[in-house]
Amino acid sequence: MPAALPLPAQEQDPASYRDRKKIMWLLSVIAPATVVVGPVAYLNGYTHPLWFFASMLAIYLGVPLLDYLLGEDLSNPPEGAVPRLEADRYYRWINYLVVPVLWGSLLFNVVFLATHDLAWYEWLSTVIITGSMLGFGLNLSHELGHKKDWIGRKMGLFNSALGGYGHFSIEHNRGHHRHVATPEDPASSKMGESIYRFMFRELPGAYFRAWDLETERLDRVGKSVWSLDNEILQAGLITALLYGGLIAAFGPKMVPILAVVAFWGAFQLTSANYIEHYGLVRQKKPDGRYEHCQPHHSWNSNHIVSNLIVFHLQRHSDHHANPTRSYQSLRNFPELPTLPSGYFGMFLAAYVPPVWFAIMDKRVIKAVGGDADRINFLPAKRAMLMRRFGLRDKPEQAAA
Repeated sequence: MPAALPLPAQEQDPASYRDRKKIMWLLSVIAPATVVVGPVAYLNGYTHPLWFFASMLAIYLGVPLLDYLLGEDLSNPPEGAVPRLEADRYYRWINYLVVPVLWGSLLFNVVFLATHDLAWYEWLSTVIITGSMLGFGLNLSHELGHKKDWIGRKMGLFNSALGGYGHFSIEHNRGHHRHVATPEDPASSKMGESIYRFMFRELPGAYFRAWDLETERLDRVGKSVWSLDNEILQAGLITALLYGGLIAAFGPKMVPILAVVAFWGAFQLTSANYIEHYGLVRQKKPDGRYEHCQPHHSWNSNHIVSNLIVFHLQRHSDHHANPTRSYQSLRNFPELPTLPSGYFGMFLAAYVPPVWFAIMDKRVIKAVGGDADRINFLPAKRAMLMRRFGLRDKPEQAAA
């Protein structure tokens, strides 16, 4: 089993450290607002169809291109400066500012869709980019949900209700972080598993695990799972009030709009989960428990632009090793399993499974040093992948 990775080197004196990206984190506030470009252009007389695709092209092609051109940021804050960074309310207020942007953008777009006759491709592109914004919102809920303060956690819960995904923080914090990079985790993808097969395992699996975890929590304090102390029900009521109000106000045509938007938002989270731990697995100890999660159990990316948009989510290795660290304090480590692009570029690759497998399977082999025991295989594909990459079981396993 590989030793724990060394800590990243300190780069400067903690007292003089300044976050060079401090002002640029505001990009995470601006980015979700761009989803209204198509509808706003249309309402102002700019009716060319390309306006409806502008936001999608910017996010899924423009951001990967900028990641490629601007490269990676490998710098880390000195450990001595981390307490000051964590205490700086500026970073938390950026999180809070995103919430009204998300809610306002969703309401604007869905009402626009329900009140205008559009070509099918204009409708679909607006629905998809609005759903992409919801995926961004779930990432914000991810950042807020890891915090210890009550306000941050409740804002994360409130925000996840926007996409009808109120079980997310429960499942992620108490389920995924416990079982990450193991065959038991529905949110950790296996080598040889396409994103579409993963989706059918992860989406229902995450919901049912969250419900089980919340049932156990409430049972320990002597409360019914149907009480309003159930956070899944709390978020569900917010979703029901929001969606029910929109349907009542704008009629049945709002139903498919909200359904597709919510699905695509959830699928964006599924896309992130798919790429974050693909094929990586923690080892079982002699007592049957898994080793502690280390940075090398997650795929990492230091690409500048996409990290600014997603609150350093792509420094996923440090996040899982130190889940309470805020985004501004997350670090890069040497010799990590590394993605060749930021998440938006990797999403596109994942949506075409042969392209994804061609890019990532060889990277999995390299990341684990050719040790098949350190690969989380899709069982049905294990033998085929072992042959393809010339892997061998250890003698004791072959004998068994």
